[in-house]
Amino acid sequence: MASLFRSDYSLMVPDAIDTGERLAVEAPFDRSKIAEVAVANEAAVSQALAHAARLHADYAARLPTVERIEILERAGQIMQANAEQLALESAREGGKPLLDSRVEVARAIDCLKICVETLRSDGGEVIPMGVTASSSQRLAFTTAEPIGPVVAVSAFNHPLNLIAHQVAPAIAAGCPVIVKPARSTPLSCLRFIQILREAGLPEAWAMPVIPQNNTISTAMVTDPRVAFFSFIGSAKVGWSLKSQLAPGTRCALEHGGVAPVIFAADADFETAVPALVKGGFYHAGQVCVSVQRIFAQDTVAGELATRLADAAAKLKVGDPTSAETEVGPLIETAELERVHSWVEAAVAGGAKLVGGGQRLSDTCYAPTVLLNPSDEAEVSRAEVFGPVVCVYGCRDLDEAIARANSLEVSFQAAVFTREIDTALRCYKRLNASAVMVNDHTAFRVDWMPFAGLRHSGYNVGGIPHTLHDMQIQKMMVMRSVEL
Repeated sequence: MASLFRSDYSLMVPDAIDTGERLAVEAPFDRSKIAEVAVANEAAVSQALAHAARLHADYAARLPTVERIEILERAGQIMQANAEQLALESAREGGKPLLDSRVEVARAIDCLKICVETLRSDGGEVIPMGVTASSSQRLAFTTAEPIGPVVAVSAFNHPLNLIAHQVAPAIAAGCPVIVKPARSTPLSCLRFIQILREAGLPEAWAMPVIPQNNTISTAMVTDPRVAFFSFIGSAKVGWSLKSQLAPGTRCALEHGGVAPVIFAADADFETAVPALVKGGFYHAGQVCVSVQRIFAQDTVAGELATRLADAAAKLKVGDPTSAETEVGPLIETAELERVHSWVEAAVAGGAKLVGGGQRLSDTCYAPTVLLNPSDEAEVSRAEVFGPVVCVYGCRDLDEAIARANSLEVSFQAAVFTREIDTALRCYKRLNASAVMVNDHTAFRVDWMPFAGLRHSGYNVGGIPHTLHDMQIQKMMVMRSVEL
């Protein structure tokens, strides 16, 4: 088995010809070259689709559940043995600080465990029969079967755990899977597939590809042989691809939000500020449910913004591979410039810059706090995906909820309060798939449902939910005079 940590990765599609074309992978912190990875042309992608379709069509070639469990368990053991190096290299390629990348690796290992637990605990269903004359002398039950070939397209911001969320359930469900990682962060994906293969997974069951261009990527996603499409990324791309899927292809889309927080007048600053700082500036704000819009009652909004800015100014920004770093770089220099332009526009439009608001280098941006940006500013209307938190003063709770609900996106939200009635009012009235009470919007564990609503996504993520989506419930109805 080749080393997990190397500087050149060849094509990982069986029988496909490696043309020698390579994509250079650069560290977002200093733009140094980390590695080169093979690029897949149209023929290589076509070969991957053919492998996946053939494996699913050949019932005898399907992997028994017990074998899938053994592979997932061995893969988890390999990851555990290499956890620190996996975290370090993930931090290097993605820019998430090492302390958070260690958590990401632990979560990815847990994803494998959750897959195994789900397989061991979720059986079929017995359908009631004999309850009417027409259903007498019958027995009915369901069993789970793989839906078919899965194509997964992933994002850069959690380069290992997002891949685990898409690939591991497919393997657990018994589906061949083709995965396209983000071009900026393919290495963690390639390592994950290599680990699965080292654990005993035949090569054609999980194939990573980095297509030459978007035309080839779109053709892969919309191929009629694809049974399930898993997408994590921008809403514009995700909804466009969904509209082009072949008839019968099921899908799950995970996009971003502009996560709202309600900060009630009675909220505890000592509890709230550290949580909001973590939720807003974790991975430099490059998380789909990062804290972005905080709606506070007028009496406390100014103090909250000041406290957030003071705490943010103490965060250590810099090299993500350093154990002391708390905020790393943005993924691309162009993203830093975009974020800065949005901040400048917000200030020009009347927002008060309470803290941050400047480039620290070509790749790092200061954690920034804005007070009362215009509702028309980009930072108020669109996902910043950068280290920017906005605080808005509101007359009362109802105004805060109304403004929180004013956008077409809907994902996770939060409320900070000491009053149970306030918490319940926000829970009932916020447009969100989950509402955190006295915690930040980016809280997640990998077995819970995780769903973007409206423009923010389609279907439900979370390991058990994804695994179920990649299966069909096949029913047998048996008739017998003995029943």
